[in-house]
Order: sequence, then structure tokens, then C-alpha cells
Amino acid sequence: MKFLKIILLPLSVVYGAILHLRNKFYDWGVFKSTSFSIPIISVGNLSVGGTGKTPHIEYLLRLLSPHFEIATLSRGYGRKTNGFILSDENSTASDIGDEPQQFKNKFKNVLVSVDAKRVNGIKKIQQIAPTTQCVLLDDAFQHRAVTPGLSIVLTDFSNLYFNDYVVPSGTLREFKGGIKRADIIIITKCPKVLAPVERKRLTKEIAPLPHQHIYFSYIKYGEFVLLNSAKTNPVSKAYYSEHNYNIVLVTGIANTQPLEQYVKTKVKNVIPIKFPDHHQFTKSDLGLIQKTFHDIPSDNKIILTTEKDAMRLKLPEFSIILNELPIFYMPIEINFYEQDKEEFNEQILHYVRANQNYGKVHSK
Repeated sequence: MKFLKIILLPLSVVYGAILHLRNKFYDWGVFKSTSFSIPIISVGNLSVGGTGKTPHIEYLLRLLSPHFEIATLSRGYGRKTNGFILSDENSTASDIGDEPQQFKNKFKNVLVSVDAKRVNGIKKIQQIAPTTQCVLLDDAFQHRAVTPGLSIVLTDFSNLYFNDYVVPSGTLREFKGGIKRADIIIITKCPKVLAPVERKRLTKEIAPLPHQHIYFSYIKYGEFVLLNSAKTNPVSKAYYSEHNYNIVLVTGIANTQPLEQYVKTKVKNVIPIKFPDHHQFTKSDLGLIQKTFHDIPSDNKIILTTEKDAMRLKLPEFSIILNELPIFYMPIEINFYEQDKEEFNEQILHYVRANQNYGKVHSK
């Protein structure tokens, strides 16, 4: 694998140089970038997926939505529709994508929308809901056509951007220097207990600019929720641990390692079935999952998936199969360490409060 990375390094340099030039064209004003006078918060990363954008946006929604009128705008990756779509009670993951569908299910008072052209999407939001007080842009760090008021970049504790390379020899979408555009850098998926010396080491490695803030977050795993019954109460993970259950773990996410490691500490046996990130499930896939489940020679068994994958599994065409199987999903949330949480919350709230000015658009 290391040899292959070395072989691919020249391609990474060429690809990175092209993206670097593109960024410079935006910096120099050759390419137009539009800013909006209402607060725009971008949540993205330097790498290709797997850093935890969805739970971090949900954290922002829990923080902001009780106080402000909030909208989310995503590309809607993997959807079967085009253009601007405003979600409603009938929307599915096929219409708007799995992550927006997850936002819609959890935050009924939030306007959830998708549009690959973010400038157009924000203008549509302002037309439909002119009292919107903040827009959260999902996965938009490289979408330079919009100039966010606050840019948050995530980097995974187990695969930090400064140890990575540009694709195809690594997972970075652009050179590491792109981090300079960030206002906030969050190191995600940290151990639940993070030693002060480790925080200090990582902060030194990043060497933040004077305007940049660094925070550290970790994952909180929720109880299992039965997929085919929204009214079912969450079921304690301890039950399956105590009764020596086998779990078929179905995932279609970029980085399965933290989840696999966690589930293995809770149950007798884990049988992973992995699909690509944002995989669109088919009846053939459901057949594979069903066969794997039935082949386990024990009555103590369930199927477990992620909340994001559950959005793509819970489609009308799969209902007959799903109703015959004990399929659960496990919600996750993120949290910040005590020394970070208060400061992060205050920075976000202060930014949104200080920028309440509706309707204006500026281009450069």
C-alpha cells in the first residue's frame, strides 16, 4: 500500500496544483465568490468524507434552532433529483439525500434544502423564507462560489490532515495549506478521555493562525432504535451484550473503523457487511443482508446499521423485507470536552447574533 501511494504521488501533485490554482483564482477575484449578509456557516473538511460532518451539523442545529430560524443547505449527494429541492413531510432519501433526510426527521422546525449550486440555493431559501437567520452549508469547504461568514473544518483524530496526501495517493481534496481558509478547526472522533499533553501536541502540529480556533470533539453512541417502527422506544445496548447477541453490522459510510470497534466491545460477535459511502441499496443488497442474518446459527441475533444508512434503507420498495427482519440503527451525537464546549458554543452564538442583517448579496 505504501509503495502504491509513492507511485501515485506525482498524480497527487498535479491534481493538488490544479486545485491550488483554482483557489488562487477565487482569492484574486478572477472567479466570482458571493457573500451574504445573513450568517452563513460552512461545515466541511479537507479529506474525502469520514470526519463526522453530519453529527456536527446536528450539534449546531441543537445549539441554534431554539433561538433562531435556521436552514440547512446540502448538495444532496446520492439523490435521484436535480436542482433546488425543499424537503417536506413526504421527502425521502431518494429525493434529498440521506443526510438531509436525517436532519428533516430530527429537526421539524428547520428548513432543510438541497442544491448543488449553493449560491442559487441560498437565494431560494431567502425567497421562500425571508426571515431565515442563519444557513448551515453541509460539505462546502471547497465550494468557493459562496464566501461563508464562518468556516468550520473537521479532521479525524485517526487520520489528521497534516499526515495525509492529496488524492489519489491520500484522501485530501486539496493541499494541506487550504486549512488557512478555516476559522474553526475541529479534531473529531477523539478518545473520550484526551490527555492535555496530546491536546498540546496536536495544537502545536496544526500551528493555528491568529484568527483560528481549535476544538476537540468525541462521539456519543445512542441506544439501538428499531428501524421499521418509529414508535418503538430505543433498546439498551446492554441487553444485547448481556445476552451474547450476534450482530450483522451493515454500513455504507466512509470510515467504519470507530463504529466496528465500539460495537465489538458490546456484543458476542460482529459480522460486517460494508458498502461504499452513500451507497444506494438494492433488493439484491437486502437479499445479501437477509441471507447473512439467517445463516447465523443462533436465535440471539439482530441487524444493526447507522442512522445515515437507515435513511436509505427505509424506502417503500424495501418495506416487505424490512418488516421481516430485526433491523436497528444506532444514532450518534458529538460532544466537546468541557474546556471546549462553552467556548465553541459562545463563538457560534456570538457570530449568529452579531450578523442579523437580511437580504443583501455581495459578489466579488
